[in-house]
Amino acid sequence: MIRGNKAFYRSHKLGLFNKLWHAFRISVSKRKLQIMKRFLAVAVIAMLAMFTSVNSFAQQGDPAARQAQMKQKLMTDLKMTDVQADSVVAISMSYMPQRRAIFQDQSLSQDDKQAKMKAITDEADKRIHPILGDPLFQQYQDWRAKNMQQMRSGKPANG
Repeated sequence: MIRGNKAFYRSHKLGLFNKLWHAFRISVSKRKLQIMKRFLAVAVIAMLAMFTSVNSFAQQGDPAARQAQMKQKLMTDLKMTDVQADSVVAISMSYMPQRRAIFQDQSLSQDDKQAKMKAITDEADKRIHPILGDPLFQQYQDWRAKNMQQMRSGKPANG
């Protein structure tokens, strides 16, 4: 039997993968063929999952998108005005490089990192408090604490 013969493919009712293997003169048992199909299916699913997670990570990493999302959340959850939300977002984002540097500093202990983060948060709060006033600033602090707790536990922050 010649493997390139079309009658060979029809008589054996070979699948696409087996046809390819036969075209390259590789014989494959049905069991191996099933394993290869499963492996290929798992690989495709894994690649789709990876592309999806990379896409969502890229959206989270976009500073402009993150700022717009935070502004909208402040306006929705705390009923801030456009100006108040813009100010809070701008102040918060201005401290991001310092927070990132602290977070990435491997020489600091966890307690040192928390102390430095608290100092930065207190500094930002001193700038945010006059913009919001006492009642809204208290709501903002409660909202921020709730969202931070949800982020640490891995739950989405729904407000």
